[in-house]
Amino acid sequence: MIGMARERRLAEVFVEVADSLIDDFDVIDLLQRLATRCVELLDVSAAGLMLADVRGELQVIAASDEQSRLLELFALQHDQGPCVECYRTACPRTNIDLTGAEAVAAWPQFAPRARATGYAATHALPLRLRNRVVGALNLFQTTADPLGDDDIALAQALADVSTIAILQQRTLERAHMEKSQVESALTSRILIEQVKGVLAERWNTSVDEAFAAYRAYARAHHLRLVDLAARIINGSFDTATIPPPRS
Repeated sequence: MIGMARERRLAEVFVEVADSLIDDFDVIDLLQRLATRCVELLDVSAAGLMLADVRGELQVIAASDEQSRLLELFALQHDQGPCVECYRTACPRTNIDLTGAEAVAAWPQFAPRARATGYAATHALPLRLRNRVVGALNLFQTTADPLGDDDIALAQALADVSTIAILQQRTLERAHMEKSQVESALTSRILIEQVKGVLAERWNTSVDEAFAAYRAYARAHHLRLVDLAARIINGSFDTATIPPPRS
């Protein structure tokens, strides 16, 4: 029964991605869902995604929770970690024991920080389409138990199909559209991070709980995350309309 439920959920995930293949889809929400679904479907505790901007520099674009997002930011600030290496080499890095001397030697700042966050193992998979890499999917475990080959293959499949969605084009101006889509996502994320902080402070709750309530409202009212964020920031939307997280 567990296997059947997982297969059914997996089918729903791929339908979600397929539904995103339209001219004007919400990249932020798509990748946020991917991070959340990885935790649901795989034997991992957290997931995060990085996208490269037009200069080829990685930016954190989505995470399943706040502590994994902060860890990803830390990796970028110190320019090290499996995710950074995965993007640059286009090669997956899986079943990395963060408690081992090898990880500390390779990433002297990242590995101790990841352990302090509560993670014992990590995996990094490229967001790729053939020979093009646009970012990386990062998975974290609180135990050092190896992630099975089936789970790794599934994670890469989710990363690949999401990359297709990101890079999907409906005009001959493929390069221009790609840059516009990615840059828009990165700019949008800044607005959304501001709103997360505003709502968390207003409701006296965690950033994760605030973001969950914000996303639930946006999806229920068919609003793009960034559009709602922009209205909140410019004062044209009353946040009292959004139901706060249940205590």
